[in-house]
Amino acid sequence: MDRATLDAALATAPCFSGKAIGGWTFDLAITFPLALAALLYGIGLFRLWHRAGPGHGVSRRQAVLFATGWVWMAIGLVSPLHQLSRHLFTAHMIEHEVMLAIAAPILVSARPLGAMLWGLPQSWRRAAGMAVRHRAFALAWPTVSAPFAATVLHGAAIWAWHAPPLFDIALAREPIHWLQHLSFFATALLFWWALQENCRGAAGHGAAVGFLFATALHTSFLGILLVFSPTLLYGPALGAADWGLTPLEDQQLAGLIMWVPGGLIYAGAALLAARSWIMTATDRGSLGSLQ
Repeated sequence: MDRATLDAALATAPCFSGKAIGGWTFDLAITFPLALAALLYGIGLFRLWHRAGPGHGVSRRQAVLFATGWVWMAIGLVSPLHQLSRHLFTAHMIEHEVMLAIAAPILVSARPLGAMLWGLPQSWRRAAGMAVRHRAFALAWPTVSAPFAATVLHGAAIWAWHAPPLFDIALAREPIHWLQHLSFFATALLFWWALQENCRGAAGHGAAVGFLFATALHTSFLGILLVFSPTLLYGPALGAADWGLTPLEDQQLAGLIMWVPGGLIYAGAALLAARSWIMTATDRGSLGSLQ
């Protein structure tokens, strides 16, 4: 796709297939998965608490975390931020940071899969259990969910989709745009899950610190490239002028958001992991001295 064709596609690309009302997005490609996730979780939570009592099976804290993560996803994908992201690169970057660095770790902390499985019919739950126990899944999952592999996959998705040709095509073609979002979010969930579930004990917390700082560094470096690029790397954002920005200034502001707020979230998570690392090592040393 040459530049002239791409610019024409960006100029005429429909915003969410015409399903945006008052700036809010009601495309079924967004609303259906969000509504389905909330419905399955709600049904599963009701069934678990009805059987075991409120707070059992799924803690109240986990339920609050799921609701919080779900709301952040809705802010990123349904609120006017999503429609604005089609016309302003800065808004597009904010949307990605909301999904990857805010909603994803909160949802992983909620551990929602158990409740969502209980929201399925019993026969479907059995089928899901059989699929998880299948030999192919049992062999592949430990590999892709290892912290190093998850970190590499998440980083690869971020860098690949920010390659100028692929990024421009994603903005011009809605199915590619949703594929971009799906790969971002899926690898973000995998990344945060791998660090929370597979980085336990003193050694695990130490490894998590390294993976989080590595992610903070490479995402910040990508942001720096956008901030200091003397030329426009992507197709011009058609709405930049409405906000008093040139397309290059819009790109630089987007890079600054990835560099500073985005990098700080990963760095802050790394510091929390470092705190757990120190506390675990201290507790182990205290137990050793008592013995």
